[in-house]
Amino acid sequence: MFEAQFQTFEEPEGGVALTARLSAFREELLRRQLTGFVIPRADSQQNEYVPPCDERLAWLTGFTGSAGLAVVLTGQAAVFVDGRYTLQAAKQVDTAAWTVESLVEPPPETWLTGHLVPGDRLGFDPWLHTSAAADRLAKACEKAGAELVAVDGNPVDSIWSDRPAPPLGPVKIHPLPLAGESESDKLARIAKEIAKLNVDALVLSDSHAVAWTFNIRGADVAHTPLPLSYALLPKDGRPIIFIDHRKLSNSVRDHLEKSATVEEPDALVPRLAELARTKVSIGLDAATAADALSRLIAAEGGKPVRVTDPVALLKAVKNAAEIAGTKAAHKRDGAALARFLAWIDREAPSGKLTEIDAVEALETFRRDTGALKDVSFPTISGTGSNGAIVHYRVTRKSNRRIAPGDLLLIDSGAQYEDGTTDVTRTIAIGEPTDEMRDRFTRVLRGHIAIARAAFPDGTSGAQIDVLARQFLWQAGIDFEHGTGHGVGSYLSVHEGPARISKVGTTPLKRGMILSNEPGYYKTDAFGIRIENLELVVEKIIEGAEKPMNGFETLTLAPIDRRLINANRISKQELAWINAYHARVREEIRPLLDEATTVWLDAATEPLVNSA
Repeated sequence: MFEAQFQTFEEPEGGVALTARLSAFREELLRRQLTGFVIPRADSQQNEYVPPCDERLAWLTGFTGSAGLAVVLTGQAAVFVDGRYTLQAAKQVDTAAWTVESLVEPPPETWLTGHLVPGDRLGFDPWLHTSAAADRLAKACEKAGAELVAVDGNPVDSIWSDRPAPPLGPVKIHPLPLAGESESDKLARIAKEIAKLNVDALVLSDSHAVAWTFNIRGADVAHTPLPLSYALLPKDGRPIIFIDHRKLSNSVRDHLEKSATVEEPDALVPRLAELARTKVSIGLDAATAADALSRLIAAEGGKPVRVTDPVALLKAVKNAAEIAGTKAAHKRDGAALARFLAWIDREAPSGKLTEIDAVEALETFRRDTGALKDVSFPTISGTGSNGAIVHYRVTRKSNRRIAPGDLLLIDSGAQYEDGTTDVTRTIAIGEPTDEMRDRFTRVLRGHIAIARAAFPDGTSGAQIDVLARQFLWQAGIDFEHGTGHGVGSYLSVHEGPARISKVGTTPLKRGMILSNEPGYYKTDAFGIRIENLELVVEKIIEGAEKPMNGFETLTLAPIDRRLINANRISKQELAWINAYHARVREEIRPLLDEATTVWLDAATEPLVNSA
């Protein structure tokens, strides 16, 4: 009945089947006179989604998570992952050959210090690490009396005989009515920021920044319309874009050449070297610029300066056209979600549906809008114990039947040309237990606390993160991920620099879009998450003595009333959920067929507190 076009469910090759690669890799290290090597899950721009040719960590180890790192030494090998991926890594790698270690606390550098011995030569590819990451590796080596060696040519590539070619996704112009600001106006704003940084030039090493600045989109990586590219913006003079010309039609090239010189990617190094020889200072984004760029500039006599890419903050604050676009996208997406939720309610009680069925159906309903460009990330569809795995990805091997009495957690998103969506709903299949309803209600109360929050200018995500956790903490429970991340405008679904988390230090500004997604996960039992996207807006408070902000909810999808204990929420919380459901009904009802409309009316009926 349904079919997924933008995601697959195959189990990646892993485990013992890959162990021969580790042996071949060690032989290559021996040939290069190295006693160890660091393999991050990264490309040269630190993208979240990397092209297949840069999936070195997955190819060597079998681990396919979005964050991780491996270290291979002569006698030991370890894969480092954060808490989201501990279970996944243990299943995917050959634990007889690799140990699974912490990526965060303690960090890999601690492990290195304990396992390197004096005289060791630890190699790393400077194109795959930021300068800060290289500094940490160097300090770990120094403590152990070892040497950190920057290699020319990655040794993984030397043994990866069938390594895919770099991507050549066609580049498209992002129309001005959707972008809301011309390239020339954006470049003028960036020029002012470069002056503030007190550098002579800025390297845009983040392809998202290049795409936003020059109003282009591409197809080089999964789920994000990204054209892999660099740009060099001098304080005075014409910008240069470095992008594979094979991706450019004549019209796109003409578009780019109105505001920049267009050159091939391999021109970046000689251009930077030429500029560095004039003894200038060149800004490099600390979060995405490869250490190789810093080394190159310094070697040619220039001054590499670590900065925060100013485009990241400019891009995060959406303009009126982008806000209008994302609202239209969310209304369209809300209608597709309503069709999906009605279908689940109708079909799931039979016990015949699986997690994959849910993924395929939801993607199909979104494709039926006629506007879907891609999913914004692989859909997380987890029922029962699989729902308790925060970043679970269903495969044909793990696929579980959705049974009465289970909860189904489905976290998904869409890429439309006018906006990017990300939404999570937890659905009761049959009658939920009292424990499920209690946990869901606590998560919902935290979600509402964020949605209703009022906060002054300058407030960071870290300062409001506790609002989402307070009711869970009262029961001695918590969730181990951030409460929210930034979201792009037909760009990355996970966008910096702002986020709602314990470490979110960037002030929240009007025009930013962030997720609001508290959760609860009971190991081997069930998972709960409720996620809406929120727009930071001005909040008018009578008598306020300073400018105040709040959130406007963008996501339009019913929250499962069957899981809410209305007697355990306040009058203000009850009013919020009823007002939200009334708005959902009003905005998406005109877009629905008759059967879904009947379902929606029932799913958004006002809740009543009978206490």
